[in-house]
Amino acid sequence: MNNISYSKICPILSAKIMSQSQEELPVIIQLAHNNSTLINGIKNLSTKMKTNLPLINGIACNLTTDIIYKLSTNPEVEYISFDSEVYTQLDIAIPTIEGHFPNNIGYKGNGVTIAVIDTGVAPHLDLTVPNNRIIGFVDFINNKLSPYDDNGHGTHVTGIIAGNGYASNGKYTGVAPEANILAIKALDSEGSGNTSTLVKAISYVVETKDEYNTKIINLSIGTPANNSYKNDPLCKAVEKAVQAGLVVVVAAGNNGPGEKTILSPGISKYAITVGAADDKRTINIEDDTVASFSSRGPTIEGLLKPDLVAPGVNINSLSNVELDGYRNSSGTSMATPLVAGSIALLLNKYKNLKPEEIKYKLLNSCIDLKDSEDTQGAGMLNLKLLFNEDDNTSINIPPTYVDLKKDKLFENIITLLILLFLFDSPKH
Repeated sequence: MNNISYSKICPILSAKIMSQSQEELPVIIQLAHNNSTLINGIKNLSTKMKTNLPLINGIACNLTTDIIYKLSTNPEVEYISFDSEVYTQLDIAIPTIEGHFPNNIGYKGNGVTIAVIDTGVAPHLDLTVPNNRIIGFVDFINNKLSPYDDNGHGTHVTGIIAGNGYASNGKYTGVAPEANILAIKALDSEGSGNTSTLVKAISYVVETKDEYNTKIINLSIGTPANNSYKNDPLCKAVEKAVQAGLVVVVAAGNNGPGEKTILSPGISKYAITVGAADDKRTINIEDDTVASFSSRGPTIEGLLKPDLVAPGVNINSLSNVELDGYRNSSGTSMATPLVAGSIALLLNKYKNLKPEEIKYKLLNSCIDLKDSEDTQGAGMLNLKLLFNEDDNTSINIPPTYVDLKKDKLFENIITLLILLFLFDSPKH
């Protein structure tokens, strides 16, 4: 056991192996290449086969600790992680971010599909009248065919994105009231599920994005970040989705106010990670603060997270029980769909924005809440700033993903150095 490759096994599994406990554990194995012989060998060794995960070149199954150890020495095995449980992130919003501004100038999310990977979506009147905008439904938990939600979290999240206010005469309206929803049930009635199921759900969205015209994935879920984002299976799936042209919006988590509490996949530099602000139930932003429960950065690798915040305290949205009723909830789960819905509106205005361009625009349309970057990111999203910009302004985006906040700081330093040089130059 002394030769165990710690770099290839997540900390949870390493601890189990080092303790020499003999037990069966749920794991996700990522391979360096698509090796069918090795995959078949792993299947034969597993005590329970779950699913193939081609999006991340992986396989989910149950293995005993001795087999996990032996597989870690195989050069074709890239990383082995514990198949962790993933949970929902529960703990006046629209006016606070000036969400009605883009609606009033004609941007309502029409034609844009958001995939909500959650506990399901109930066919609430605000989503189905006058037109049914739940255009797709997949159930990875109970394999049912018709939309439902036996928890309520997914329905609440979906209402924040796309509820049209039909049952409330317009009082409780989502950010993008004409957007379409691809509802994917990947969490059970208790609001929990496995990482492998979430990866499978993301894979489905990538595979069907052209069929449903899906542009955005909302992930109001999270699991403790025990791995580098480079090895984390959920983060790998998020990266693949972004590379496929999808914008992935993720909850930061509700583990604040301590630092380094951002959950996976919010630690991914490819995700737009959203923290929660407390608007104090007023439209005036001067009393707004970051919610105490909202997870803080930086990540374990020093990345600045969250990227931004949005209202996430006492948010009213759809009920999954009364299909013409409403309820309120709090959490970064509620802040995340406010941002996802805002992106749908942005895609109404700019049809072909790339994920990195969208992220850049969002981060430059925030109001400073006078807190640290590790707490508030770029600040609280404001849609009036987002949609009031000059249409002719070009967007200069670096060719690869960078930490935009650090990049902006670098530009400021360069500007300052140039000014100092000019002032110190001899006068002629």
